[in-house]
Amino acid sequence: MTQRIREFLADRRRAGRDTQPCLVVDLDVVRENYLGFAHALPDTRVFYAVKANPAPEVLSLLASLGSCFDTASVVEIEQVLAAGASPDRISFGNTIKKERDIARAFELGVRLFAVDSEVEVDKIARAAPGSKVFCRILCDGEGAEWPLSRKFGCAPEMAPRVLEQAHRLGLSAYGVSFHVGSQQTNPKMWDGALKSAAEIFRELAERGISLQMVNLGGGFPTKYLKNVPAVKAYGNAIFRALSKHFGNRIPETIIEPGRGMVGGAGVIEAEVVLISKKSEAGDEMRWVYLDIGKFNGLAETIDEMIRYPIRTSADGGPTSPCVVAGPTCDSVDVLYEKQPYDLPVSLEIGAKVLIEGTGAYTTTYSAVGFNGFPPLETFVI
Repeated sequence: MTQRIREFLADRRRAGRDTQPCLVVDLDVVRENYLGFAHALPDTRVFYAVKANPAPEVLSLLASLGSCFDTASVVEIEQVLAAGASPDRISFGNTIKKERDIARAFELGVRLFAVDSEVEVDKIARAAPGSKVFCRILCDGEGAEWPLSRKFGCAPEMAPRVLEQAHRLGLSAYGVSFHVGSQQTNPKMWDGALKSAAEIFRELAERGISLQMVNLGGGFPTKYLKNVPAVKAYGNAIFRALSKHFGNRIPETIIEPGRGMVGGAGVIEAEVVLISKKSEAGDEMRWVYLDIGKFNGLAETIDEMIRYPIRTSADGGPTSPCVVAGPTCDSVDVLYEKQPYDLPVSLEIGAKVLIEGTGAYTTTYSAVGFNGFPPLETFVI
């Protein structure tokens, strides 16, 4: 919660424009985060994960700072180009692509593509001849608060065959990628994945194919309710693992921060709509309903994996455990129930609450109009 955000919200309230929940993103924090990544991993190129927050102001700032971009669709590629980045600074990092989208990306100048299967390689060979490809491998997401599933990546032992297929079809077998899980709180988790990557490099070298790059993925965390290691700790741990597994022949490396770049730059202001109980006898649990929920931007509260800090003007007094829920007519729109959230006893209907650490994966998860609620309004300052 920066002073700039605090002042913006105060002005908004005074003007009477605070009738709907909104997200406010402070670009100064985004700038500081980018420079922090660049300093912690000075020999690594930063590819911002556009899906985290594709606000034009965020993309333009990062483009001006020299960032590269990890994109998941043609629309994101076009957004990055509109922000001023050249196509050689763009990776089409989604491993699930329509062939016509690959062709369109190639037409726009993109030459770096992710794969995790031979059939995806075949598509790129037809639609984007001569391009660079990197193969994503599965790895352990232990320690991540938002673990990634088996949807993306192949078994490490399959990767050499995928990359050899790319080489055979005239593509540049460029490297290996992995993702250790979003909101990864253990900097040592890159070690095992880099061991697998180094083994793939050696196996391909024996086949006469020289890989050049390791994509270290994302996973860099935002501070929510718990403290997380500083980005410098991640940089040190990654460099040690690179040296351990690659020796003096450290490859080109890139990272794809999303949450770690913009999560801490944003704050959502919401309103308490209702405070109630489910029975009069023996049930002291309050239900606190906000005017924002899973369908309005807080989808990452699924299974209560991301627990956002919630601040109120009544903080400092007695608290009690509450179930926190959203406003929609859907029974899954409950944010925190398995582990109730301590909120002030004096909290009242109509009170404003601040949900911190919400700069990433909120606006892009917000429904277009479920139950008639408008998409999450966003201000970038």
